[in-house]
Amino acid sequence: MAAQTPPSGDIAEETAPPAEPAPTKRDRTHYLYLAVIGAVLLGIVVGFAAPGVAVQLKPLGAGFVNLIKMMISPVIFCTIVLGVGSVRKAAKVGAVGGLALAYFMVMSTVALAIGLVVGNVLEPGSGLHLTEAVRHAGQAQTTGSAESLSGFLMGMIPTTLVSAFTQGEVLQTLLVALLVGFALQALGSAGEPVLRGVGHLQKLVFRVLAMIMWAAPVGAFGAMAAVVGETGLGALKDLALLMAGFYLTCLLFVIVVLGTLLRLVAGVNIFALLRYLGREFLLILSTSSSESALPRLIAKMEHLGVSRSVVGITVPTGYSFNLDGTAIYLTMASLFVADAMDKPLSLGQQLSLLVFMIIASKGAAGVTGAGLATLAGGLQSHRPELVDGVGLIVGIDRFMSEARALTNFAGNAVATVLVGTWTREVDRGRVADVLAGRRPFVG
Repeated sequence: MAAQTPPSGDIAEETAPPAEPAPTKRDRTHYLYLAVIGAVLLGIVVGFAAPGVAVQLKPLGAGFVNLIKMMISPVIFCTIVLGVGSVRKAAKVGAVGGLALAYFMVMSTVALAIGLVVGNVLEPGSGLHLTEAVRHAGQAQTTGSAESLSGFLMGMIPTTLVSAFTQGEVLQTLLVALLVGFALQALGSAGEPVLRGVGHLQKLVFRVLAMIMWAAPVGAFGAMAAVVGETGLGALKDLALLMAGFYLTCLLFVIVVLGTLLRLVAGVNIFALLRYLGREFLLILSTSSSESALPRLIAKMEHLGVSRSVVGITVPTGYSFNLDGTAIYLTMASLFVADAMDKPLSLGQQLSLLVFMIIASKGAAGVTGAGLATLAGGLQSHRPELVDGVGLIVGIDRFMSEARALTNFAGNAVATVLVGTWTREVDRGRVADVLAGRRPFVG
């Protein structure tokens, strides 16, 4: 592999070049992803052929996702500490973080608005009526979901310095990592040994994750078999319009909105970037969780030519604040529930709900089921009489979760390139080489 050219800019000069996985004699990961595809297809077959048995396989999928979630806090901690702590100028970190947050807020609002427009055009819930069983299922989803803004903000503060890791709270981990990163900045050269130690810890964490990923086919098989066994085709027929509309909206958002922005700002073709991240999309598709591909997104964005500092700040922050797919889902699902219960929302109520969801969506993590809980919590706080209708979404939320996760992941990848371009912390020549296949990613 050709030697890497460090990205241009002040931050790049103060940090080491992005670490790349050591090349091996033979890349065997393609066998893993072929196995995932086969496992998904086998899970679908088992779900239809033996639904009773298939449902019992659900712990296989849940167990794999839990293994991934177990590693998310250490990954985010190491990434942010290295990204922030290795930059001597704190103002640079603030500039990157502030720019990223401003972009995330704007794009989430755009996604919410698009969801409202498409939902009003399609009106997928018109003519549907809820059964008592569905009402009960919807009410069950709201347990513990409602949370005030003050409670959300206070929840970002961990009980102790290490409780964020033991409880798996992403926002708490972000706060602790930022504090540690800025503290290492203040220590200067005295903090270098600690920074090197965190770097070694990151290598260990990524190695453990690589071991876990070989269990992906087992997890994908169990998850697919269980969801097909539970829902079958009957539940999908009545909700096909909502699903099709949601998938089409997410696709157009990524290609038209994000693609246009990426081309105008960075001069990068959206299809080339999506192709570069193809294996990560396959992994997300099998787990319905964008967090399962978080470590590889960090590694691939650094390999692409974006500076370590920009990647270390933008990617983890985006996983909590840049949930484009979840935003589209929240507004479309809210309109669907309102129409299904024959309680449509007026234009004023829709705008009010949009403002509420801008805040509510920031508390949704990119993991399976978070969108459903956020929808229930949002309706509970804004329109309590609509909460029972969430039960209509339960049957297909697993399938819609895949589109949410894929869109969230694509949005974070695009955001990283855009922020790197705006801050001049990206090597454009390297980006062209990597996307053209001249510098393949090995790992």
